[in-house]
Amino acid sequence: MIGEYLRVTAAQLDRAIHDPDWAWTFVEQVQDAEEESEPAPTAARHFSTYKTWDLLRFLLERAEFPVDVIHGEEPFAEQDNWGYGPPRYLPSERVRIAAHELRAITYDQLVSGIDPADLTKAEVYPLGWDEPGALEWGRHWHEGLTQFLEAAAAKDDAVLVWLD
Repeated sequence: MIGEYLRVTAAQLDRAIHDPDWAWTFVEQVQDAEEESEPAPTAARHFSTYKTWDLLRFLLERAEFPVDVIHGEEPFAEQDNWGYGPPRYLPSERVRIAAHELRAITYDQLVSGIDPADLTKAEVYPLGWDEPGALEWGRHWHEGLTQFLEAAAAKDDAVLVWLD
């Protein structure tokens, strides 16, 4: 399972809400276009938290993060052919809040006081938390997600969110 994100303009979000099949086709086009160029999170339209999505969910919930950046907040399609459950989105105003709040909390703050056994006990995907340095695995993805959402906020974009 992989956390997936796509920045969209207001017009693209409106179209996605009214035509989820178009949205899925658009997702595939953007993913294909960016696959070879691999843009930095600040320039990308598509971003993935890879398998760290559940670690980040656990850490952000523990920190009482105000925006559900892992699953999205607003449904826009009932089909679950996007992967694991139907896709959701973050409206641009929630993207701005998320970007600001992510920048304000460091990864070190998020993992402070966490024992890898806590992650195992909570059955945080993908397991294997007893490996040395397991908590460090999420640092890169936290920073990438922060940069991605900051870039989206700067353009007043919304973000589609799904687990694939």
